[in-house]
Amino acid sequence: MLHGDEQHDRRQKRSFLRAALGDWHGNERVVGMKIIRRLNMGFKKLVGLIILMYTVMITGALAALPREWQLGVPEPVSPVAVRIHEFHDYLLWLIAAISLFVLVLMIYVCFRFKASNNPNPTKTTHNTFIEILWTAVPVLILVIVAVPSFKTLYYGDRAVDPDMTIKVTANQWYWTYEYPDQKVTFDSYMIPKEEIDPKTQAYLFSVDNPLVVPTGKKIQLLITSNDVMHSFFLPSAVVQIYGINGRINEAWMQIDKEGWVYGQCNQICGINHSAMPIAVKAVSEKEYENWLIEAKTKFASAPPKFRVASTIENKQ
Repeated sequence: MLHGDEQHDRRQKRSFLRAALGDWHGNERVVGMKIIRRLNMGFKKLVGLIILMYTVMITGALAALPREWQLGVPEPVSPVAVRIHEFHDYLLWLIAAISLFVLVLMIYVCFRFKASNNPNPTKTTHNTFIEILWTAVPVLILVIVAVPSFKTLYYGDRAVDPDMTIKVTANQWYWTYEYPDQKVTFDSYMIPKEEIDPKTQAYLFSVDNPLVVPTGKKIQLLITSNDVMHSFFLPSAVVQIYGINGRINEAWMQIDKEGWVYGQCNQICGINHSAMPIAVKAVSEKEYENWLIEAKTKFASAPPKFRVASTIENKQ
């Protein structure tokens, strides 16, 4: 039999344990709820981050401007760019297949010819069939690569039956665009940083007078320079051609989507090399005709301030 004091002590111990266990279970629930809330908040943040990254990638593609953490090549806006990207993907799969084949072959050789499986190593030094294979297969791979490569190269070389011609003259440090058939000429300068409108313009990309072209038209580009060597570079249209003083180089482009296409001079041409952006605005044919009417008035040639004699008469 337990005395009264002992029974009282046991009752106190039991009540203490019940209280402690009750508190522990309560704390466990609180901790569990906190963990669930944190996981829920983390999941929401992850989904929001994914949506933000997707939005940035989409807007970056539409604006044709480079973005931080951008992946892949620029969105193609011309037939040449589409072919180049298709050739890029074709080579990627081909290289992946070759790499996988070599990896499997190396793994097979490591296990098939390891020392434990070959206590007496073979003394074979030549195998005519294998030697023919490792000579003929690389040649065949080069042919498989060369055929679409040359087709794409010649497709983007020169414009066949162009719809219009634009002459591009590079200067330190601005571009001069001339529409010889429409008799319009103007200069294009980068907008200074202090004059940039962050809502509609981008520093180092926006210009005062963009190159305006109609969509769906094959445009012949004649590129030259008035001073040092420059380079007319439009990544989204896959146009990259040097401008050299005293020489005219030819390229072509066809912008199939309305919007902005940006590029820059990618040949170091002096202290303000970074101040030579290229901004191309592709518009519908109707908008282009309206712009052309305005441009002929806006960029009308001013009368010369001096006259240059074409002949010299000797007075006798």
